[in-house]
Amino acid sequence: MNTSLTTALILLGLLAVAVVLVVGLYNKLVALRNRYQNAFAQIDVQLKRRYDLIPNLVETARAYLQHERSTLEAVIAARNAASTAGAAAAAKPGDPTAMKALAGAEGVLTGTLGRLFALSEAYPDLKANTTMLGLMEELSSTENKVAFSRQAYNDAVMAYNTQREVFPSSVISNSFGFAAAELFVIEAAAQREPPKVAFA
Repeated sequence: MNTSLTTALILLGLLAVAVVLVVGLYNKLVALRNRYQNAFAQIDVQLKRRYDLIPNLVETARAYLQHERSTLEAVIAARNAASTAGAAAAAKPGDPTAMKALAGAEGVLTGTLGRLFALSEAYPDLKANTTMLGLMEELSSTENKVAFSRQAYNDAVMAYNTQREVFPSSVISNSFGFAAAELFVIEAAAQREPPKVAFA
């Protein structure tokens, strides 16, 4: 009877350790998932700021670039597509499909903004416009904040993905449906360059 009681206590102790380990790993995965979702929320704030600046930039440029309507329309279309992709990614931060769509839309937007900025170089009055200069400065500052926020998000995703893949966390992550999160990476080398916004 004494031996069976000792065995039962040992088994109960091992079960308690296993439960504590599972709960601890589960909670760590939840905390890491929340961290990368919060990091994406910071990107989302900056992207919305960027999307809000673009219509003002286009309206300011429209008076000077009357013959460049297609470029202005391309910027607005790219902004709208990026905004839609951003909203989809914000609804599911880390979702591979949403993150790839956002990265692609942001790449297109960056390219069209680059064309607008290059075109504006040919218009001295536009280059000297104080409203345009202020908007360009705000956009440049926002681009820097997006880059920093994206780096923080990618770091958080890397920590989460690493934790969910290592043993014994991998058992917990697979059992409780902790899916891999997607990095926010801009693929094309040309898209990695921020648009030049200085009128010097």
